[in-house]
Amino acid sequence: MSLESELANARAERIEIIGVTKSFTTDRGTVVALDNVSLKVAEGEFLCLVGPSGCGKSTLLNIIAGLDEPTSGRALAAGQPIQGPGRDRMVMFQEHALFPWLDVTGNVMFGLRLKTGLSNKERREVAEYYLQLVGLEKFGRANIHELSGGMKQRVALARALAPNPSVLLMDEPFAALDALTREQLYGDIQRIWEARRKTIIFVTHNVREAACLGDRVLLFSPNPGRIQAEFHISLPRPRDINSVELARHSTEITAALKGFTSTAGRQASE
Repeated sequence: MSLESELANARAERIEIIGVTKSFTTDRGTVVALDNVSLKVAEGEFLCLVGPSGCGKSTLLNIIAGLDEPTSGRALAAGQPIQGPGRDRMVMFQEHALFPWLDVTGNVMFGLRLKTGLSNKERREVAEYYLQLVGLEKFGRANIHELSGGMKQRVALARALAPNPSVLLMDEPFAALDALTREQLYGDIQRIWEARRKTIIFVTHNVREAACLGDRVLLFSPNPGRIQAEFHISLPRPRDINSVELARHSTEITAALKGFTSTAGRQASE
C-alpha cells in the first residue's frame, strides 16, 4: 500500500479501538466485560454490534462516548484519544430521556446547548429543521406526554442529531417499541442516514434489525466480550426487514451466534 493510500485510509477512520480491555470489580471478583477488542469504523459507516447480554456491546459504546474508560488499550476519535464526552459524539439510549416540562421543540433545542455562538432564534431554526427531518414538524409545540413511544424516540433522535455530531451512538433505541413502530423507524433511520451520512454505531440484540440497518455487523461473544465474526451487508437501501434477501443475511448471522453460544455453554459445563 502506498503512503498516499495509507493517509487516505487514516482520514477515513472516524473511530478506532485498539486492544481495549475493560474490567469491573464486583463482590464476586473481577469481571472482564471486554477482552482485547480492536476495530475501525469508517467515516459515514453504519456499523451494528450484535450479541447476547453480557458481551460488552454497551460497555464499548460507553467507552466510545467517553462515558467510561478502558482498563487497557486505546479508543480514538478522528485520530485523537477519547478523553471524555464530546460534541462530535452523541448518544441515543433505549429510554428517550426527554424532559417532560419542555415541549418537543424545547427538547430538541436543549440538545443544542453544546453548540456555542447560536442565538435562540438560530437554535429554534435548527430544531425545526431536524424535527422536519424526523417527520415531526407539526408537533413542535406538543407536550411529551401527548406523544406515542415511536414519536418520543423520533424527538430523541432529532435532539441527538441537532448539534450535528460526527458520530451517532445508538444503544438499542428501538427495543422497547412494538414491531410496527420499529419497522417505521427502520425506514426513518435509513432515510436520515442517506441524507446526512453520519457515522452510526448501533447496538442491538436483534439480528434482523442489524442486517436491515448496518453496512457491517460485528458479532460479539460474552464472558469475556470479544468480536467473534464480521458480516458485510451489501444490500441496497432502503431495505425491507421482511425481504427474502435480508432474511438470508440474518439467518447466516444467527447461525454463527448459535454456534459460539452453544460452544460457550458446553465449555462452561465441563
